[in-house]
Amino acid sequence: MKSFFEKYLHNSISLCVLLAFLINFIIESVSRRSALLGLDFLLDSPMTFFYNAFIIFATLSIAFIVKRRIFVYIMVSIFWLAIGITNGVILGFRTTPFTVTDLTLLESVMSIIPNYLTTTQMILAGAAAVIIIIALVLVFIFMPKHKQKISYKKSLLGLIVLAVSMVGITNLAISRNWVSTYFDNLNYAYNDYGFPYCFINTWLNTGISAPRGYSNKEILSIFTPEELADLTSVPTSTSGDKKTPNVLMLQLESFFDPTQLKEVTYSEEPVPNFEKLKENYSTGYLTVPVLGAGTANTEFEVLSGMRVRFFGPGEYPYKSVLRDESCETIGYDLKRLGYSTHAIHNHRGAFYGRNKVFSNLGFDTFTSLEYMNNVIKTPKNWAKDGVLTGEILSALQSTENRDFVYTISVQGHGQYPTGKVLENPDVIATGLREGIDANAFQYYLQQVHEMDIFIGELTDALEDFDEDTVLVMYGDHLPSLNLMSSDLVNNTVYQTQYVIWDNFGMKKEDKDLFSYQLSAEVLSRLGIHDGVLTKYHQNHKEDPNYLTNLKALQYDMLYGNNYIFGETNPFASTDLKMGVKDIKVEKVVEIGSKYYIKGQNFTPFSKISIDDKVLDTIFLGPTILGLLEEVDPDQVVNMKVSQVEKNNEILSTTE
Repeated sequence: MKSFFEKYLHNSISLCVLLAFLINFIIESVSRRSALLGLDFLLDSPMTFFYNAFIIFATLSIAFIVKRRIFVYIMVSIFWLAIGITNGVILGFRTTPFTVTDLTLLESVMSIIPNYLTTTQMILAGAAAVIIIIALVLVFIFMPKHKQKISYKKSLLGLIVLAVSMVGITNLAISRNWVSTYFDNLNYAYNDYGFPYCFINTWLNTGISAPRGYSNKEILSIFTPEELADLTSVPTSTSGDKKTPNVLMLQLESFFDPTQLKEVTYSEEPVPNFEKLKENYSTGYLTVPVLGAGTANTEFEVLSGMRVRFFGPGEYPYKSVLRDESCETIGYDLKRLGYSTHAIHNHRGAFYGRNKVFSNLGFDTFTSLEYMNNVIKTPKNWAKDGVLTGEILSALQSTENRDFVYTISVQGHGQYPTGKVLENPDVIATGLREGIDANAFQYYLQQVHEMDIFIGELTDALEDFDEDTVLVMYGDHLPSLNLMSSDLVNNTVYQTQYVIWDNFGMKKEDKDLFSYQLSAEVLSRLGIHDGVLTKYHQNHKEDPNYLTNLKALQYDMLYGNNYIFGETNPFASTDLKMGVKDIKVEKVVEIGSKYYIKGQNFTPFSKISIDDKVLDTIFLGPTILGLLEEVDPDQVVNMKVSQVEKNNEILSTTE
């Protein structure tokens, strides 16, 4: 290898050019799952291809200022190939590509890898990582150093010239439409503008940019003087004879009506309860910002009334600005009217950082999987949604006043197995287009059919509930099943459907909406008009500058000076309580040499702890836990019970 390098690859610039070209071709081929399609990208968009190769070349050029150039070439090449191949793998599980934001979700992703990969695959992946690390160590030790003396002044000057050139070439690429700064569709952008450029864009382009002419006067001018007066007045809950019922929202994971697929027939109605609800209650198409993944962003749009596409490409506000900033939501607006606010999710409480973010979205309680009993799992180890009926009723019964309950389901989550898993599915599909895996679709169909059974059980339970209640149900996005817009009767993969059910006789009004308009529409039908974005969506949807002003309001509320609120953010983070039911320790019992804790509302995630140290615990039932390790008898008095999620993060501890 040494002699080969010295004979053919001694020119660093030539080597970098060759490496950059090859790496970019491999990355684009992997993204498209075909070398021929990678070649097609090169031939169809040569300037875009070479611009992306130039980005890779620029990163390889740092080797010019070090002696161990081969090691740097290998490290940089591995970096690009690793993220490029990761993108290809991720596109096999979902339809949205790999972004820098996904790195911030690494802890959450690691926790659900067993849902996607077999134990053997995980072992092989771990072994491959170990081999790569060992190989890199050997390369660092044994690869030859650059023999010629390095002129650091010339090398640094060259890097500065390269950096300036990068700025100039990027501006040229944008002006010639080789690439774009606006990604209306992240998946299409990666295909059109290349992986390196788009991936870096998801790192550098975050947040919301300040609107032109941003000022107190410009922000306030969005509303009329009468609207501004209403925004600063004491809120009123109703107008006329409208109701102030409990407001429930149910976000259904990957849920849509399978009969929306053209030319596919079914042995029986896949979602009969949802179909019946659409016939009798308000419904319509709901345009969502994501496809196949990105639950948290649809969730954020519905809760806040904000548009995710104003943020950086691929950005999750839950993992960026909302970690530190509170934000106006339907929850905060209803709290001002005396509502209690609850979130429920039959998955990990720490997923997407919800156990922290929800306090910035106005929730009083958050009941996650760790606070639930009698959870049944799917063959892919996701919690089934049937458990949510009891949890929703518990939230409603936990207070005497009206409640806002936001529930996020998980049963329909991918990845869907391509091997046959179900022997006797309830519904059988025929007529699927080539390219849609029949086993994966059949598995999904079974889950969505069971989710529909849950919808029926929930509405039946709420029909008997003795309080006025409105329930809004919708899918967060279409499933990752290689669906195309041409497959659907509505001709777009960015729409699901919603239903507004109630138990007190609301008028049926069908309307198509965007997910960031849904909450304002529901509140409008209840005669509730409080909240900046609620009022904005209700009164200004037809304005010619509707989206421009919405973006300005979002910037002002999250990144600007809060002019719309009198230059002060009025939304204090809540003291979020995990679980709506109190977990209580009643007494510690010693039997033989073993200790047991008796109490209330324990779950399989309940662990005995001392001074935040989690001890080996066995769950014996909702009222008793057993300690499986020895402790100092003097420390028994300090025993508490902690709810511990699967990554060993403590979500809460009894007092």
